[in-house]
Amino acid sequence: MSDLLYSEIEDDLRAGVRSLLDDTCPWTDVLAGTERDAPYDAALWKRLGDMGVTALPVPEAAGGAGASWRETSVVLEELGRAVAPVPFLGSAVLGTAALLAAGAPDLAADAAAVLAVPLSTAPGARPGGVRADGGALTGVVTAVADAAVATAFVVPADDGGLYTVDASAPGVRATEVTALDMTRRLSDVAFSGAPAVRVGGADALDAALTTGAALLAAEQLGVAERCLAMTVEYVRTRYQFGRPVGSYQALKHRLADLWASVTQGRAVVRYAAGCAARGDADLPVAAAVAQAHCSPLAVRAAEECVQMHGGIGFTWEHPAHLYLKRAKAASIALGTADRHRAALAGLVDLPA
Repeated sequence: MSDLLYSEIEDDLRAGVRSLLDDTCPWTDVLAGTERDAPYDAALWKRLGDMGVTALPVPEAAGGAGASWRETSVVLEELGRAVAPVPFLGSAVLGTAALLAAGAPDLAADAAAVLAVPLSTAPGARPGGVRADGGALTGVVTAVADAAVATAFVVPADDGGLYTVDASAPGVRATEVTALDMTRRLSDVAFSGAPAVRVGGADALDAALTTGAALLAAEQLGVAERCLAMTVEYVRTRYQFGRPVGSYQALKHRLADLWASVTQGRAVVRYAAGCAARGDADLPVAAAVAQAHCSPLAVRAAEECVQMHGGIGFTWEHPAHLYLKRAKAASIALGTADRHRAALAGLVDLPA
Protein backbone atom coordinates (compact mmCIF):
# COMPACT_ATOMS: atom_id res chain seq x y z
CA MET A 1 0.00 0.00 0.00
CA SER A 2 2.93 2.38 0.60
CA ASP A 3 3.53 2.52 -3.16
CA LEU A 4 0.13 4.21 -3.56
CA LEU A 5 1.05 7.08 -1.26
CA TYR A 6 2.87 10.25 -2.23
CA SER A 7 6.35 10.60 -0.78
CA GLU A 8 7.56 13.76 0.91
CA ILE A 9 9.65 14.57 -2.16
CA GLU A 10 6.61 14.13 -4.41
CA ASP A 11 4.54 16.39 -2.17
CA ASP A 12 7.25 19.07 -2.36
CA LEU A 13 7.41 18.68 -6.14
CA ARG A 14 3.64 19.07 -6.38
CA ALA A 15 3.72 22.20 -4.23
CA GLY A 16 6.42 23.77 -6.39
CA VAL A 17 4.69 23.01 -9.69
CA ARG A 18 1.28 24.11 -8.38
CA SER A 19 2.71 27.38 -7.09
CA LEU A 20 4.27 28.08 -10.49
CA LEU A 21 1.05 27.28 -12.33
CA ASP A 22 -1.09 29.33 -9.94
CA ASP A 23 1.17 32.32 -10.53
CA THR A 24 1.73 32.02 -14.28
CA CYS A 25 -1.11 29.94 -15.72
CA PRO A 26 -4.53 31.30 -14.67
CA TRP A 27 -7.39 29.99 -16.77
CA THR A 28 -7.98 33.42 -18.27
CA ASP A 29 -4.49 33.30 -19.80
CA VAL A 30 -5.10 29.75 -21.00
CA LEU A 31 -8.33 30.86 -22.69
CA ALA A 32 -6.61 33.85 -24.29
CA GLY A 33 -3.90 31.54 -25.61
CA THR A 34 -6.44 29.44 -27.50
CA GLU A 35 -7.23 32.50 -29.61
CA ARG A 36 -3.61 33.20 -30.56
CA ASP A 37 -1.47 31.62 -33.27
CA ALA A 38 1.29 30.67 -30.80
CA PRO A 39 0.65 27.01 -30.03
CA TYR A 40 1.91 27.00 -26.44
CA ASP A 41 2.93 29.15 -23.52
CA ALA A 42 6.65 29.36 -24.28
CA ALA A 43 7.48 31.26 -21.09
CA LEU A 44 5.78 28.64 -18.90
CA TRP A 45 7.47 25.81 -20.81
CA LYS A 46 10.86 27.44 -20.18
CA ARG A 47 10.07 27.87 -16.49
CA LEU A 48 9.19 24.18 -16.23
CA GLY A 49 12.43 23.31 -17.98
CA ASP A 50 14.39 25.51 -15.56
CA MET A 51 12.74 23.61 -12.69
CA GLY A 52 14.02 20.37 -14.22
CA VAL A 53 10.59 18.74 -14.49
CA THR A 54 10.72 18.23 -18.27
CA ALA A 55 13.43 15.57 -17.96
CA LEU A 56 12.59 13.91 -14.65
CA PRO A 57 13.07 10.22 -15.63
CA VAL A 58 16.28 10.89 -17.62
CA PRO A 59 19.49 9.81 -15.79
CA GLU A 60 21.62 12.61 -14.37
CA ALA A 61 24.60 11.40 -16.41
CA ALA A 62 22.58 12.11 -19.56
CA GLY A 63 21.57 15.61 -18.44
CA GLY A 64 18.28 14.76 -16.74
CA ALA A 65 16.99 14.91 -13.16
CA GLY A 66 17.57 11.24 -12.34
CA ALA A 67 14.07 10.85 -10.91
CA SER A 68 11.38 8.49 -12.21
CA TRP A 69 7.97 8.23 -13.85
CA ARG A 70 6.36 8.51 -10.40
CA GLU A 71 7.52 12.10 -10.10
CA THR A 72 6.57 12.76 -13.72
CA SER A 73 3.08 11.51 -12.90
CA VAL A 74 2.77 14.10 -10.13
CA VAL A 75 3.71 16.87 -12.56
CA LEU A 76 1.10 15.64 -15.03
CA GLU A 77 -1.59 15.75 -12.35
CA GLU A 78 -0.81 19.42 -11.79
CA LEU A 79 -0.67 20.21 -15.52
CA GLY A 80 -4.08 18.58 -15.93
CA ARG A 81 -5.42 20.53 -12.96
CA ALA A 82 -4.36 23.77 -14.65
CA VAL A 83 -5.15 22.56 -18.20
CA ALA A 84 -1.71 24.00 -18.95
CA PRO A 85 -0.88 24.68 -22.62
CA VAL A 86 2.59 23.07 -22.70
CA PRO A 87 3.94 20.21 -24.88
CA PHE A 88 4.63 17.91 -21.93
CA LEU A 89 2.80 14.78 -23.08
CA GLY A 90 4.23 14.53 -26.60
CA SER A 91 7.80 15.35 -25.63
CA ALA A 92 8.59 14.93 -21.92
CA VAL A 93 6.52 11.73 -21.73
CA LEU A 94 6.10 10.00 -25.11
CA GLY A 95 9.30 11.19 -26.77
CA THR A 96 11.36 10.65 -23.63
CA ALA A 97 9.88 7.19 -22.97
CA ALA A 98 10.64 6.08 -26.53
CA LEU A 99 14.25 7.25 -26.38
CA LEU A 100 14.86 5.77 -22.93
CA ALA A 101 13.44 2.44 -24.06
CA ALA A 102 15.63 2.61 -27.17
CA GLY A 103 18.72 3.08 -25.03
CA ALA A 104 19.33 6.68 -26.09
CA PRO A 105 19.17 8.64 -22.80
CA ASP A 106 21.43 11.41 -24.13
CA LEU A 107 18.81 12.22 -26.77
CA ALA A 108 16.03 11.92 -24.20
CA ALA A 109 17.39 14.91 -22.28
CA ASP A 110 16.05 17.06 -25.14
CA ALA A 111 12.53 17.70 -23.82
CA ALA A 112 11.33 18.77 -27.27
CA ALA A 113 11.90 15.39 -28.93
CA VAL A 114 8.34 14.43 -29.91
CA LEU A 115 7.05 10.93 -30.69
CA ALA A 116 5.58 11.15 -34.20
CA VAL A 117 2.49 8.94 -33.98
CA PRO A 118 -1.19 9.87 -34.23
CA LEU A 119 -2.35 10.87 -30.74
CA SER A 120 -5.03 8.17 -30.87
CA THR A 121 -2.43 5.37 -31.21
CA ALA A 122 -2.99 2.71 -28.54
CA PRO A 123 -0.29 0.52 -26.96
CA GLY A 124 0.49 -2.43 -29.23
CA ALA A 125 -0.63 -0.62 -32.39
CA ARG A 126 1.65 -0.28 -35.39
CA PRO A 127 1.08 3.12 -37.00
CA GLY A 128 1.84 3.10 -40.71
CA GLY A 129 2.48 5.82 -43.21
CA VAL A 130 6.26 6.24 -43.03
CA ARG A 131 8.70 4.29 -45.20
CA ALA A 132 12.37 3.87 -44.36
CA ASP A 133 14.75 3.73 -47.31
CA GLY A 134 18.51 3.84 -46.84
CA GLY A 135 18.54 6.13 -43.82
CA ALA A 136 15.80 8.43 -45.11
CA LEU A 137 12.11 8.59 -44.19
CA THR A 138 9.18 9.32 -46.47
CA GLY A 139 5.51 9.53 -45.53
CA VAL A 140 2.94 11.41 -43.48
CA VAL A 141 1.91 11.04 -39.84
CA THR A 142 -1.41 12.67 -38.97
CA ALA A 143 -2.59 14.27 -35.72
CA VAL A 144 0.75 14.34 -33.91
CA ALA A 145 0.54 16.04 -30.50
CA ASP A 146 2.98 18.87 -29.77
CA ALA A 147 4.70 18.67 -33.17
CA ALA A 148 4.59 22.44 -33.59
CA VAL A 149 7.36 22.95 -31.03
CA ALA A 150 9.43 19.82 -31.72
CA THR A 151 13.16 20.14 -32.21
CA ALA A 152 13.32 16.46 -33.18
CA PHE A 153 10.91 13.68 -34.05
CA VAL A 154 11.06 10.06 -32.93
CA VAL A 155 9.45 8.21 -35.82
CA PRO A 156 8.34 4.57 -36.17
CA ALA A 157 8.76 3.30 -39.74
CA ASP A 158 7.41 0.40 -41.77
CA ASP A 159 10.55 -1.70 -41.24
CA GLY A 160 9.85 -1.92 -37.50
CA GLY A 161 12.56 0.58 -36.66
CA LEU A 162 12.38 3.70 -34.54
CA TYR A 163 14.23 6.68 -36.02
CA THR A 164 15.19 10.18 -34.92
CA VAL A 165 14.81 13.07 -37.34
CA ASP A 166 15.87 16.69 -36.84
CA ALA A 167 12.71 18.81 -37.07
CA SER A 168 14.60 21.48 -39.02
CA ALA A 169 16.09 19.01 -41.53
CA PRO A 170 15.21 19.31 -45.22
CA GLY A 171 12.18 17.23 -46.12
CA VAL A 172 10.38 17.73 -42.79
CA ARG A 173 7.19 19.78 -42.57
CA ALA A 174 4.63 20.09 -39.76
CA THR A 175 1.21 21.57 -40.58
CA GLU A 176 -1.16 22.40 -37.74
CA VAL A 177 -4.69 20.99 -38.01
CA THR A 178 -7.88 21.87 -36.18
CA ALA A 179 -8.12 20.22 -32.77
CA LEU A 180 -10.97 20.05 -30.25
CA ASP A 181 -8.57 20.83 -27.41
CA MET A 182 -6.77 24.04 -28.36
CA THR A 183 -4.48 23.70 -25.33
CA ARG A 184 -2.91 20.63 -26.97
CA ARG A 185 -2.26 21.36 -30.62
CA LEU A 186 -2.14 18.66 -33.31
CA SER A 187 -0.18 18.67 -36.56
CA ASP A 188 0.25 16.52 -39.63
CA VAL A 189 3.96 15.81 -40.07
CA ALA A 190 5.27 15.04 -43.57
CA PHE A 191 8.66 13.48 -44.30
CA SER A 192 10.07 13.63 -47.82
CA GLY A 193 13.40 11.83 -47.95
CA ALA A 194 14.24 13.24 -44.50
CA PRO A 195 17.61 12.08 -43.13
CA ALA A 196 17.13 9.81 -40.13
CA VAL A 197 19.09 7.75 -37.62
CA ARG A 198 17.78 4.43 -36.35
CA VAL A 199 17.80 4.25 -32.54
CA GLY A 200 15.54 1.31 -31.71
CA GLY A 201 12.78 -1.05 -32.72
CA ALA A 202 9.12 -1.87 -32.15
CA ASP A 203 9.69 -2.80 -28.50
CA ALA A 204 10.75 0.78 -27.74
CA LEU A 205 7.57 2.08 -29.40
CA ASP A 206 5.43 -0.31 -27.35
CA ALA A 207 7.15 0.80 -24.15
CA ALA A 208 6.56 4.46 -24.99
CA LEU A 209 2.87 4.01 -25.76
CA THR A 210 2.25 1.91 -22.64
CA THR A 211 4.10 4.36 -20.41
CA GLY A 212 2.29 7.24 -22.10
CA ALA A 213 -1.11 5.66 -21.44
CA ALA A 214 -0.23 5.15 -17.77
CA LEU A 215 0.99 8.74 -17.39
CA LEU A 216 -1.90 10.27 -19.35
CA ALA A 217 -4.20 8.85 -16.66
CA ALA A 218 -2.45 11.15 -14.16
CA GLU A 219 -3.33 14.18 -16.27
CA GLN A 220 -6.93 12.96 -16.52
CA LEU A 221 -6.99 12.57 -12.75
CA GLY A 222 -5.82 16.17 -12.38
CA VAL A 223 -8.62 17.35 -14.67
CA ALA A 224 -11.19 15.42 -12.63
CA GLU A 225 -9.85 16.69 -9.30
CA ARG A 226 -9.99 20.30 -10.42
CA CYS A 227 -13.49 19.97 -11.89
CA LEU A 228 -14.74 18.41 -8.66
CA ALA A 229 -13.14 21.15 -6.55
CA MET A 230 -14.59 23.94 -8.71
CA THR A 231 -18.04 22.36 -8.61
CA VAL A 232 -18.08 21.83 -4.83
CA GLU A 233 -16.96 25.42 -4.28
CA TYR A 234 -19.71 26.73 -6.56
CA VAL A 235 -22.64 24.73 -5.17
CA ARG A 236 -21.72 25.74 -1.63
CA THR A 237 -22.05 29.45 -2.46
CA ARG A 238 -24.75 29.49 -5.17
CA TYR A 239 -28.18 30.05 -3.61
CA GLN A 240 -31.52 29.06 -5.12
CA PHE A 241 -34.90 29.20 -3.37
CA GLY A 242 -33.18 30.59 -0.30
CA ARG A 243 -30.64 27.82 0.23
CA PRO A 244 -27.29 26.69 -1.23
CA VAL A 245 -27.87 24.43 -4.25
CA GLY A 246 -25.30 22.06 -2.78
CA SER A 247 -27.67 21.29 0.07
CA TYR A 248 -30.03 19.45 -2.28
CA GLN A 249 -29.73 15.71 -1.87
CA ALA A 250 -29.60 14.84 -5.58
CA LEU A 251 -26.53 17.02 -6.11
CA LYS A 252 -24.91 15.71 -2.93
CA HIS A 253 -25.21 12.14 -4.19
CA ARG A 254 -23.74 12.98 -7.60
CA LEU A 255 -20.80 14.76 -6.05
CA ALA A 256 -20.23 11.98 -3.53
CA ASP A 257 -20.15 9.41 -6.32
CA LEU A 258 -17.70 11.57 -8.25
CA TRP A 259 -15.49 12.00 -5.17
CA ALA A 260 -15.39 8.21 -4.69
CA SER A 261 -14.40 7.72 -8.33
CA VAL A 262 -11.65 10.33 -8.05
CA THR A 263 -10.29 8.57 -4.98
CA GLN A 264 -10.26 5.26 -6.85
CA GLY A 265 -8.62 7.01 -9.80
CA ARG A 266 -5.81 8.26 -7.57
CA ALA A 267 -5.07 4.68 -6.51
CA VAL A 268 -4.91 3.27 -10.04
CA VAL A 269 -2.81 6.22 -11.25
CA ARG A 270 -0.29 5.77 -8.45
CA TYR A 271 -0.03 2.05 -9.13
CA ALA A 272 0.46 2.57 -12.86
CA ALA A 273 3.12 5.25 -12.28
CA GLY A 274 4.88 2.97 -9.81
CA CYS A 275 4.91 0.11 -12.31
CA ALA A 276 6.38 2.43 -14.95
CA ALA A 277 9.04 3.67 -12.53
CA ARG A 278 10.07 0.14 -11.53
CA GLY A 279 9.88 -1.36 -15.00
CA ASP A 280 7.34 -3.79 -13.53
CA ALA A 281 6.03 -6.53 -15.81
CA ASP A 282 2.51 -5.61 -14.67
CA LEU A 283 2.72 -2.22 -16.40
CA PRO A 284 0.51 -3.18 -19.39
CA VAL A 285 -2.23 -4.29 -16.99
CA ALA A 286 -1.80 -1.23 -14.77
CA ALA A 287 -1.88 1.14 -17.75
CA ALA A 288 -5.02 -0.49 -19.16
CA VAL A 289 -6.78 -0.29 -15.77
CA ALA A 290 -5.74 3.34 -15.32
CA GLN A 291 -7.01 4.37 -18.73
CA ALA A 292 -10.22 2.34 -18.47
CA HIS A 293 -11.03 4.16 -15.23
CA CYS A 294 -9.57 7.66 -15.58
CA SER A 295 -10.54 8.39 -19.18
CA PRO A 296 -14.32 8.30 -18.56
CA LEU A 297 -13.80 9.77 -15.07
CA ALA A 298 -12.31 12.98 -16.47
CA VAL A 299 -15.15 13.33 -18.98
CA ARG A 300 -17.82 12.75 -16.33
CA ALA A 301 -16.21 15.20 -13.91
CA ALA A 302 -16.04 17.89 -16.61
CA GLU A 303 -19.65 17.26 -17.67
CA GLU A 304 -20.84 17.50 -14.06
CA CYS A 305 -18.86 20.73 -13.69
CA VAL A 306 -20.61 22.25 -16.69
CA GLN A 307 -24.08 21.10 -15.63
CA MET A 308 -23.88 21.97 -11.94
CA HIS A 309 -22.64 25.47 -12.72
CA GLY A 310 -25.92 26.05 -14.55
CA GLY A 311 -26.03 28.77 -17.19
CA ILE A 312 -22.58 30.20 -16.49
CA GLY A 313 -21.03 26.75 -17.01
CA PHE A 314 -22.07 26.77 -20.65
CA THR A 315 -20.40 30.07 -21.47
CA TRP A 316 -17.01 31.01 -22.87
CA GLU A 317 -16.46 33.18 -19.76
CA HIS A 318 -16.12 30.13 -17.49
CA PRO A 319 -13.20 27.64 -17.55
CA ALA A 320 -15.41 24.54 -17.55
CA HIS A 321 -15.30 24.23 -21.35
CA LEU A 322 -11.48 24.11 -21.30
CA TYR A 323 -11.59 21.09 -19.01
CA LEU A 324 -14.36 19.41 -20.97
CA LYS A 325 -12.43 19.76 -24.22
CA ARG A 326 -9.23 18.46 -22.63
CA ALA A 327 -11.11 15.51 -21.13
CA LYS A 328 -12.94 14.65 -24.36
CA ALA A 329 -9.79 14.91 -26.48
CA ALA A 330 -7.78 12.87 -23.99
CA SER A 331 -10.47 10.18 -23.94
CA ILE A 332 -9.37 9.01 -27.40
CA ALA A 333 -5.66 9.67 -26.88
CA LEU A 334 -3.47 6.54 -26.70
CA GLY A 335 -6.54 4.34 -27.03
CA THR A 336 -10.13 4.69 -25.88
CA ALA A 337 -11.38 3.27 -22.59
CA ASP A 338 -13.19 0.49 -24.49
CA ARG A 339 -9.99 -0.46 -26.29
CA HIS A 340 -8.10 -0.63 -23.00
CA ARG A 341 -10.82 -2.79 -21.47
CA ALA A 342 -10.56 -5.17 -24.42
CA ALA A 343 -6.78 -5.23 -24.06
CA LEU A 344 -7.12 -5.86 -20.34
CA ALA A 345 -9.35 -8.87 -20.98
CA GLY A 346 -6.61 -10.42 -23.06
CA LEU A 347 -3.88 -9.57 -20.56
CA VAL A 348 -5.69 -11.32 -17.70
CA ASP A 349 -7.02 -14.21 -19.83
CA LEU A 350 -10.70 -13.36 -19.68
CA PRO A 351 -12.77 -15.19 -22.31
CA ALA A 352 -14.18 -13.09 -25.14
